[in-house]
Amino acid sequence: MSASIEADQMVTAAIPGMARAARLAARDLAQSPSATRDRALWAAAAALRDRQEEILSANARDLEAFSGSPAFRDRLLLTPQRVEAMAVGLENIADLPDPVGRILEEWTRPNGLKIRRVATPVGVIGVIYESRPNVGADAAGLAIKSGNAVILRGGSDSIHTARVINEAMTAGLRAAGLPEVCVQMAPDEDRAHVADMLAAAGLIDLLIPRGGKSLVERVQREARVPVLAHAEGLCHTYIHAAADPQMARRIIQNAKLRRPGICGATETLLIDEAIAPSLLPQIVDDLREVGCDFRADQRAREIVPDLKAAVEADFATEWLDAVLSIAVVDGVDSALDHIVKFGSAHTEAIVTSDEMVATRFLNGTESAVVMWNASTQFCDGGEFGFGAEIGIATGRFHARGPVGLEQLTTFRYEVIGTGQIRP
Repeated sequence: MSASIEADQMVTAAIPGMARAARLAARDLAQSPSATRDRALWAAAAALRDRQEEILSANARDLEAFSGSPAFRDRLLLTPQRVEAMAVGLENIADLPDPVGRILEEWTRPNGLKIRRVATPVGVIGVIYESRPNVGADAAGLAIKSGNAVILRGGSDSIHTARVINEAMTAGLRAAGLPEVCVQMAPDEDRAHVADMLAAAGLIDLLIPRGGKSLVERVQREARVPVLAHAEGLCHTYIHAAADPQMARRIIQNAKLRRPGICGATETLLIDEAIAPSLLPQIVDDLREVGCDFRADQRAREIVPDLKAAVEADFATEWLDAVLSIAVVDGVDSALDHIVKFGSAHTEAIVTSDEMVATRFLNGTESAVVMWNASTQFCDGGEFGFGAEIGIATGRFHARGPVGLEQLTTFRYEVIGTGQIRP
């Protein structure tokens, strides 16, 4: 057998073997006491802190090889503060109530049978992600707490960083006496591992892709395993005529530029015609001062003539960079029409002091998350009180918005009798 054929067979065997080991380990993890799983998370947080210099050194190696845009570089970059945030995130997850074994509902039938619906782990979760190395820690932490085993396949951009983070997570499991194979990482960067995860029906119970549109669309198109995902984060901020101008300026600057490369960043500003002549020039000046570029419709360019003209495709583009699309609209229904046409059902925001208009907007969008007088960048599991998130879901079933502990459980029915037989 040639060396190349043997190597191909090893790659093909890697994910199924990992998934079988994960399935056996997940049973032990699901039945472990909550305190044991919490101890693993605290130990993993300590390991992240102890290995901070090693993590940053590995991250510097990944950054040295990176050649993408500044916004994507920011997704890859780790700092001492971001490593600490990962550790704190694990501790926050540990402090949350145990999601496993919760009685979701119970009732008694006329024949005396007691029926209850009880939360249980999903089983084995596969996470396919690209450049953000903190995803590995967040996903592993949420999986451990919710009693799920997880298999991680990170992107080549962050491979060295991800390996050290994964070692910290398995150190936490080891310290708590839990199987280390509850958290596994694909052994190398071979893309065949992605195909194996997509085909792992019966071995992996749920796939969560986190990355660019092409990755997510491939997973949704080819997977033989249920998928929880969003393809794009085409988020909108709508400034209504009754908005407080200073609040609107603060919110849009944060929503666009706090971290322009994340999926919760606002990509399109919608602004009412009644307020645009006075407020839009101020917003443009604010954002230009910190390096933002623009794509604007004709009505916006009549107010600020030197804005770059937008084509229709610009409003369907997730920039993930310091670029903002701008459209002038005629009220809340016009804004909602724009969102329906171009949005991706991720996150939308309205800025207004008019409660009736806000309610119309909140009820009128079909997106997973909708906000009133707040930055779209709050669409985040940590900000929602979930400790962290394993991804954002924009589908209609099982989970929507930031996916935390509760969304990583399913349920079983328990039926308790006293000898009843069915007539």
